[in-house]
Amino acid sequence: MKLAFSTLGVPGLPVPDVVRLAVTHGYHGVELRTHPEEPVHPGLDPDERSRVAAEFKAQGIEILGLAGYARVAEPGADEPVLTAVRDLLDLAHDLGAPFVRVFPGARPGQPPEEADALAARRLGTAAEYAAGVGVRILLETHDSHPTGADALRVLGAVGHRCVGSLWDVMHTWLGGEQPQETYAALSPYLGYVQVKDIASADDTTPLPLGAGVLPLTECVEVLSRHGWEGWLCWEYEKRWYEAAPPLPELLGPGRDHLTRLLTESA
Repeated sequence: MKLAFSTLGVPGLPVPDVVRLAVTHGYHGVELRTHPEEPVHPGLDPDERSRVAAEFKAQGIEILGLAGYARVAEPGADEPVLTAVRDLLDLAHDLGAPFVRVFPGARPGQPPEEADALAARRLGTAAEYAAGVGVRILLETHDSHPTGADALRVLGAVGHRCVGSLWDVMHTWLGGEQPQETYAALSPYLGYVQVKDIASADDTTPLPLGAGVLPLTECVEVLSRHGWEGWLCWEYEKRWYEAAPPLPELLGPGRDHLTRLLTESA
């Protein structure tokens, strides 16, 4: 497995500094939070996109994926959602990123069957565009669909190779799902895995990897046992928790912790 970190942990950090962190601390790739307040977003012009791609390529660091904010189960018209997804796919293609992340995003009180059908329809439509640019759309286990079983209801209905899953280990744990259950549901669709750690279900302030309650050991063991060889991406939610310790000083120990888990599970 290869290791990455998300720029959600270093809000607003310029691209050269992000690349430098990855090189310095031994990460193979970076997940780019794709938002207007960040250096990388769909508003970049072609020259800016080329410069971002060149920064990563020059140092041998991969752009794992773009973490976008399209919500595919959100009520309303399809076209604004599809436009947001297509914009992400175009940016990923230009940067050489294999994945884009989308959220489920159903509203409270929205019937699950309606939300599932809405998400599946939009993802099925976007899948053809994704195939054309050579990028996969990953539905994250998040918000209205926190578990692998929830995501599977949508992914199974789509049934397209360019639509897969992003396993966020915090949300599946909060949803009461065991790692083996999540893997069983998502394995045919799995793009990559977001790891993190927190103190408890009531306190989701980010912690250094291994310092909290999330079942990281079990997750890595399940992945290793099944011979999965994808990415583990550390999503440290500094952007939402300003008082959390800075990520750069934690990256080295975090890499060591993940490497130790991989070695022990081999």
